[in-house]
Amino acid sequence: MSPNPTPPPTVWTIKALINWTTEFLAKKGIENPRVDAQILLAHVLKCKKIDLIVRYNEQPEEAERTRFRELIQRRVAGWPVAYLVGSRDFYLLSFDVSPDVLIPRPETETLVLEALAFLKPLKSPIVLDIGTGSGCIAISIAHQKNDARITAIDISPDALNMAQRNATKHAIAERIMFLQGDLFAPLSAGVSFDLVVSNPPYIAHSEFAGLAPDVRDHEPRVALDGGLDGLAFYRRIAGGVGRFLKIGGGLLLEIGYTQEAAVRGILAEQAELELGPTLKDMGGHSRVVIAKRRY
Repeated sequence: MSPNPTPPPTVWTIKALINWTTEFLAKKGIENPRVDAQILLAHVLKCKKIDLIVRYNEQPEEAERTRFRELIQRRVAGWPVAYLVGSRDFYLLSFDVSPDVLIPRPETETLVLEALAFLKPLKSPIVLDIGTGSGCIAISIAHQKNDARITAIDISPDALNMAQRNATKHAIAERIMFLQGDLFAPLSAGVSFDLVVSNPPYIAHSEFAGLAPDVRDHEPRVALDGGLDGLAFYRRIAGGVGRFLKIGGGLLLEIGYTQEAAVRGILAEQAELELGPTLKDMGGHSRVVIAKRRY
């Protein structure tokens, strides 16, 4: 805290709560203090974040202020906001999340956009999502491409439960088949897909110490751990995907922004795969590597 912190206001209006909490979170080193304060207060008041503006002069009840204080304390202790409120917006939808699943990131929307562009000319396409987590990729695709059928796989039964909950929430559960298992293991022999998508674990063991505490200490390790060099799952996907892709079928892989050359090299070793471009995310970082099955 600074030697001369702003004294608490005498009347705790919504505006006063946001302003004071923003300053408090900033001094604690929270990256987006005002946004976090607004999201957490809106959650407590059961309203949308934008509604806080027109309610600036309202005074929340003591019980609401107490609950808000508790959430702020947990945020300072390192808990991600998405876990505190139980949801995160992604693409055009809101997804329920818990510590059982990785929190959806805006960067992953790059993969969804490319998937939809690939699928647009296809009639009743069949899609595979490997490592579905919260289901944000599979469900976003199904929501926008209403004749698509999707198989979503995850090794974690708890993650699959969350994904199924989100599919039901967005009324597309009948078009997604959820399977529990390791990568391609749950698939039946002979099944093939028009498109395979994945945001696999890609954090190298040496990188964990440098992760933000809210990621390192709270998000599921199984959804982050990409092996010694962060590339273990790309090798396994590249080696196994060919027998599950139709000829001309697409493969979209999200990558860490420093992994483009390594992942492209892994895919280039597979004779049946033809490399496409690497797409950049909104921040200008390499984010999605594209390939197709050539024969």
